[in-house]
Amino acid sequence: MASKHGSTAELAERLAVDLQESVAGRRCRLTAACRRVEQDPDPAQFDAVVLGSSVYAGRWAEPARRWANQHLVTLRRRPVWLLSSGPIGEHPFPPDEAHDIGPLADELLARGQRTLPGRLDPARLGFGERAVVTAMRAPHGDFRDWTALRSWAEEIASQLELSPAGAAQVGTAPR
Repeated sequence: MASKHGSTAELAERLAVDLQESVAGRRCRLTAACRRVEQDPDPAQFDAVVLGSSVYAGRWAEPARRWANQHLVTLRRRPVWLLSSGPIGEHPFPPDEAHDIGPLADELLARGQRTLPGRLDPARLGFGERAVVTAMRAPHGDFRDWTALRSWAEEIASQLELSPAGAAQVGTAPR
């Protein structure tokens, strides 16, 4: 998982737990691990991958895109889902769909992707970032939808349960 200020990493950690605790996850004894792309985990060690990134200025974080491209061959051989974390504010969120998510999903043959709201905590921002947030009048707060994340984990686990190989291990790679 590529996470600049920790919000996306927290979503990934929760997703790993939710995958294991989901009804389908318990039935197929699914295990999940959370890894940071900066640690360059080998996706071959996982039966499936959920690759996530924070979204800023309409783009996925460079470390996540670089990791996906570096491991493209391996990732195309296993089930992959993409998680984007970014929109903030009250629903309906401002459009913050990463413009590079479609091509990335196509390249990876991703089974699906979700964009979930994020968190904006000015205390975690640098001076320049706080200036931009202030100029944009961006709302502060935690807008993450834990219920939607749990529901998506159940969907992923159900798909893995039905896959021919089953799912012994899923990487919510990388954290």
